[in-house]
Amino acid sequence: MFNVEQVIQQQMPGITGKPWLYKPVKGALSYLLHEQEFAAFSQQYPHLQGLDFVEQVLEYFNFSYSARDTEIARIPASGKVVIIANHPIGSLDGLALIKLISDIRPDVKIIANQLLMSVTALHSLLLPVNNMEGGTERGRLSEIRKHLQQDGALVLFPAGEVSRLKPNGVRDGKWHNGFLRFASSAKAPILPIYIDGRNSALFYGASMLYKPLATMLLVQEMFKQQRKNITMRIGEQIPFDSYGQLPLSTKEQLKLFKKHLYRLAKDKAPLLRTQSTIAHPELRSELKADLAKCQPLGTTSDGKLIYLYHHQQSSALMREIGRLREQAFRAVGEGTGNKRDIDKYDSYYHHLILWDPTELEMVGAYRLAPSAEVIANAGVDGLYTASLFHYNQAMQPYLEQGLELGRSFIQPRYWGKRSLDYLWYGIGAYLQHNPQIRYLFGAVSISASYPQTGRDLLVYFYTLYFGVKNSPALANQPYLLSPEQQQSLQQHFCGNDYSADFSQLKHLLANMGLNVPTLYKQYSELCQPGGVSFLSFSTDPAFADCVDGLVLVDLQQLKPAKQARYLS
Repeated sequence: MFNVEQVIQQQMPGITGKPWLYKPVKGALSYLLHEQEFAAFSQQYPHLQGLDFVEQVLEYFNFSYSARDTEIARIPASGKVVIIANHPIGSLDGLALIKLISDIRPDVKIIANQLLMSVTALHSLLLPVNNMEGGTERGRLSEIRKHLQQDGALVLFPAGEVSRLKPNGVRDGKWHNGFLRFASSAKAPILPIYIDGRNSALFYGASMLYKPLATMLLVQEMFKQQRKNITMRIGEQIPFDSYGQLPLSTKEQLKLFKKHLYRLAKDKAPLLRTQSTIAHPELRSELKADLAKCQPLGTTSDGKLIYLYHHQQSSALMREIGRLREQAFRAVGEGTGNKRDIDKYDSYYHHLILWDPTELEMVGAYRLAPSAEVIANAGVDGLYTASLFHYNQAMQPYLEQGLELGRSFIQPRYWGKRSLDYLWYGIGAYLQHNPQIRYLFGAVSISASYPQTGRDLLVYFYTLYFGVKNSPALANQPYLLSPEQQQSLQQHFCGNDYSADFSQLKHLLANMGLNVPTLYKQYSELCQPGGVSFLSFSTDPAFADCVDGLVLVDLQQLKPAKQARYLS
């Protein structure tokens, strides 16, 4: 891995020409740095690289770690994340942390200083950076940013060096802002982990006398960790919108994050707003077993399978629906903030599932239920949409022949691949089995991540062309446009040419970097004029204050092309 001669050449080149000094220094360093043990390890395991090397080192030292199962579940199974930790031991704690994270995230990379980069066997896990002094090459910074852009997991020790003994215990020194810059640039969540470990009294005494001497003792300290176990406390992730706009200086933010992390040691309340990590994926074998019990509805041209699922207790399928639903909605600025998006309605609604048998992945799902069936068993309040809108008597004919749709999602890796269209084939197959259904209705959301101007434009446009007088549904928390807002928005549209005004809507949204939400476009183009209505618009506090439009579709006015596409 390394030898003492290299260390002397790099750190103390001035003594190489002084044999009287070089020899005793070399002997002392050879002892302090356990050169023989490292050489023997390298000879015994020359083939080990990356995680295999990490596991063997931990086994060699009989060094272990423990963490609560409920907290390990906080490590996100996918998606970009910046993981920060204190550094109490300065050696094996780093390898233990890599092992812990890699069990969930094989794509993990750790930001390494020059010393760690000298261990060639670790190179596949490392992204080099000068964490202590700055001055990292631009190309190296680009590698780090690219890793996060590709949804990788990144580990940093913000202190950049081992913790020291302070009046309040073993604590990191000054934290550096690299983790904050990388996370902010990628808009990545930050996951704090507290490591409960310590070095010997000799090390802390040497630190007080002469810090470089203590650094030289770190290898000795590593060997003193043999047969020891450290505990790791994993916090909830801190989303970007919790720290991205803090009215604090960088120095104040670093202090806040540091205090937040150390509070994990004593189960104290977090200082920064946190968010539950999305649940880990279900076992593929359990998903396949559950799918075998589902009603098959069809197969797409590229081999995707469409199923109808009726909820059963302790179902891997339902847990996976909830996990992927939360993932998809968070990706557009919505979501419940829970590890799974599952509510009471899921237990008695049906679920249309699109399954990729090649990748063994759930592509997406749609929740649906005949409203008459729900009302017969649970009353009108049993409908999901009744939690957002109040139905009056005029809604009764639609509910008697209606199918409520909602909570549809496509998991992000399948976006832009006709997946939503395939789910509509499934809806068509369901309708063919249920000819009594004439109407489709449900809540269609506009993300709260859209600025108010964008939401106003969409609500105004869809009310202009698809609104109804004397609506049979009233929003519980109406999204209202004032007369002044309506007058201002009216100037953008002629009001009697849908195609021209829709082009104008797309243009205005594009200027804000936005698109018309897919389902708004899809529903509004299903029918002949008069076949689609938006009955009301409501704000939904349970989903990050997104805006829900209540759509109503009369299938008897379906366009012939849509009829042929989905119902033939």
